[in-house]
Amino acid sequence: MSIDIPGYKAGTWTIDPVHSEVGFSIRHLMISKVKGVFENFDATFVTAENPLESTVSATAQVASINTKNSDRDAHLRTGDFFLAEEFPTIGFVSTGVRHEDGDFLVDGDLTIKGVTKPVTFEFDFGGFGQDPYGNYKAGATAKTKVNREDFGLTYNAALETGGMLLGDDVVITLELQAVLQQA
Repeated sequence: MSIDIPGYKAGTWTIDPVHSEVGFSIRHLMISKVKGVFENFDATFVTAENPLESTVSATAQVASINTKNSDRDAHLRTGDFFLAEEFPTIGFVSTGVRHEDGDFLVDGDLTIKGVTKPVTFEFDFGGFGQDPYGNYKAGATAKTKVNREDFGLTYNAALETGGMLLGDDVVITLELQAVLQQA
């Protein structure tokens, strides 16, 4: 099965980090969410003639985590969470692309803290277009939810008021813009 996507071009695409973001959110104190980003990341997309045969590989540098609180960021880099010194990157490698009920799903292996688990990103194409400098670009948003404990991120603390400091589910949201590499 092949899908027709207006503006779609086969080729190798690299991430435009200035117009992209690797973000996450987690429940905090059971009453709100804390959001953060990884400032340094990279991704390569190889779009095939048939979009469903396309691939993606991506990494984020753990040391670049930014939750707008330097003390929290330093704690997240420790063994209580990411153990950044031993596991400096988070990685994703796609294993397949599906089109179901009008939605694109990208299956793949996510590796955090040396643990690899299958995940599925819901992929929403923003479209394709040429920038003012002649570069052909693609835009998309991708989102998935993972249980942090599945990746060995088990730190938590009981609250005096009941419940736990942190939720188990982490929503990963990628705002992506990529540029088609010229042959």
